[in-house]
Amino acid sequence: MTTTGSRVARRPALLVLDLINEISHPEGKYNDVCLDQIESRGVLGHARRAVDRARAAGIPVVHVVVGFSPGLADWPETSPLFTEAADGDRLILGTWGTEVHESLKPLADEPVVAKRRVNPFLGTHLELILRARGVNTLLLTGVTTDLVILSTAREAHDRDFLVEVLEDATATSDPELHEAALRLLRRTAEVTSVDAALGRPHDTDTHESADTEGNV
Repeated sequence: MTTTGSRVARRPALLVLDLINEISHPEGKYNDVCLDQIESRGVLGHARRAVDRARAAGIPVVHVVVGFSPGLADWPETSPLFTEAADGDRLILGTWGTEVHESLKPLADEPVVAKRRVNPFLGTHLELILRARGVNTLLLTGVTTDLVILSTAREAHDRDFLVEVLEDATATSDPELHEAALRLLRRTAEVTSVDAALGRPHDTDTHESADTEGNV
């Protein structure tokens, strides 16, 4: 399991970032953003593996979804990133599009934090959830590497969290941009993998089935 350079005991939480239907499902309205990379890299399968191992180890799992209120009162009209959200009511909270992908469905006691911007700490109670659980290390999975993963890592760094990016459970629109984001991420975070951060299952461990690994 990954260790950090700090002498502080590692108390991690797993963050599942923006792996919502609108982005990670073939019927999602943003399926042109990075779905091909999600599928080719097996991101949903790797993220599910991370979730299963975190749950088995008693590590908190927190899901973060991006979206806007019906009527778009909190939609940033000047944002080039979210411009299309107002076209066809994309990313509306409370709809199928902003639900976590079925393969990663949150348990009843797992928080789901709704954010209105790229940064998951901005205007949310994410930090309160983490501090209440004594968390000091964030394990990041999700999409996209150059946006929410990078933004989360930098913000978490400045809030004095240790950060580990599970690279095999992340993706963006193309491999070149993904690698560029990882280069930047290494400035404030450790870039690692699901196996390194959460350990490999024992040979007798059967909670990860073959169909789960392939559920992308």
